[in-house]
Amino acid sequence: MAKFVLAGKADCPHYAKAELLADTLKRSLPDFRVHKLCMHPGEWKEWLEAMCERNGWKHEHSPLVWRELVEQGGKGMLLGGFSDFLDHCQDFYGITSDMSTDLMLSITAENVEAKMNLIAEEQHHVSLIKPLHIWISGACSTTCQLLIPSLLSAEVFPGISAVSLHLLHLEGNTEELCGLKMEIEDLALSMLHQATVHTDLEEAFQEADVVLLLDDRCSCGENEDNPKEISEIYRQYGRLIDTRANKQVKVIVSGDLFVNLRCSLLVDSAHSINSHQFVAMATQLENEARALIAEQLKVKAADITDVIVWGNISGIFYIDLQRARVFNYDGAIKGPAFFSLPVQEVFCDRKWLETDFQHSVRHQREAVAAKTGQAPAMSAANGILTLLKAWNGTGKPDEVMSLGLLCPGSYNLPEGIVLSVPATFTDGKWSVLFDVSIEDKLMEQLQQCGNELQQEKELVSDSCK
Repeated sequence: MAKFVLAGKADCPHYAKAELLADTLKRSLPDFRVHKLCMHPGEWKEWLEAMCERNGWKHEHSPLVWRELVEQGGKGMLLGGFSDFLDHCQDFYGITSDMSTDLMLSITAENVEAKMNLIAEEQHHVSLIKPLHIWISGACSTTCQLLIPSLLSAEVFPGISAVSLHLLHLEGNTEELCGLKMEIEDLALSMLHQATVHTDLEEAFQEADVVLLLDDRCSCGENEDNPKEISEIYRQYGRLIDTRANKQVKVIVSGDLFVNLRCSLLVDSAHSINSHQFVAMATQLENEARALIAEQLKVKAADITDVIVWGNISGIFYIDLQRARVFNYDGAIKGPAFFSLPVQEVFCDRKWLETDFQHSVRHQREAVAAKTGQAPAMSAANGILTLLKAWNGTGKPDEVMSLGLLCPGSYNLPEGIVLSVPATFTDGKWSVLFDVSIEDKLMEQLQQCGNELQQEKELVSDSCK
């Protein structure tokens, strides 16, 4: 069986002539097969160079004709251009071309029109797809790698059919990012429209609908505990989000260092975006506290609900259990699966709750890192997913969550700081939960948190000046 491949520019008369000759051969010879590649003139040169380099051929003009060795395997056998194809047809099949100039030009015009119509149709189909643009900074982190498989799902983004995922890692290893991109594509997730990689801010946050900021350390890796090192980059992030992102963008700040401060820097720099669109993630702390309480009460961590984190998520904070409840507790009073009891009523050791418990939550990540050799990434990824589900309306109804929010004038604390407070989500919007008791001890803790956050902001403001 003879199988030929005929490639050429849509506006090439010789390609039109070779195309007609191939059609004549198909009608005359039952076993003759031809595959046509009609290409846009602007794409031809690059495609031809790549094809010749891959096969070790030398050819410079349109058309390009080769014979596929379908029964023998291996690369195809180059014939050449139109004249070479014509000679081959005359020698082997006794068929030649008698195409007139007018017919040749007519077919060329038809080829160009057909190619342009095909391109227009493809562009129209692409324009109908409106993907959700998700940007992730610190994309080389383990948290990002664990986050992505569950991120692109209808459970997290209901009603979304396509997602464009943008991986940003400043001064990162481009090869590592490209490898991550390949691995993401290999997941074959139905919602993934495309994945792109970025190592600078030239195109960062374009058309962003969701921004997940995982980088909490300076790119140089020096003085990583100094807020001055990250303040300028987060001011830049804020300005870019302000000018490039969707005005309804959802921004989540995560990490282990200066979480509240980084969020407040974004709010200060993104003047045209509502501060409600910026949230610092405290869900990871909540879950760590739930796990410690569950261990004491002999239940699952999921059986503990409505734990509140007040204050500076990565600094001075306080775990409040005034609304916390426990399900499936094996105590004197039992009930069906939906029955729960207040944690403070069933927990006898109040001293432990106020001392060892608070201390253990503060050092839980250090304990995990000491055993695994790396920062806890799985719990961070899960915390982000939980927050996104609630923000997108798929979380548990009436669930109390702790969020780092801009709380102007609340709790008699300084203006302009981001504070972790209890909140609930309704129809994709959060509201602060004020139905809580602020006793003297809690107010004292909040004052310490506020002072710490104010000092952090003053420090980076002085460095900026």
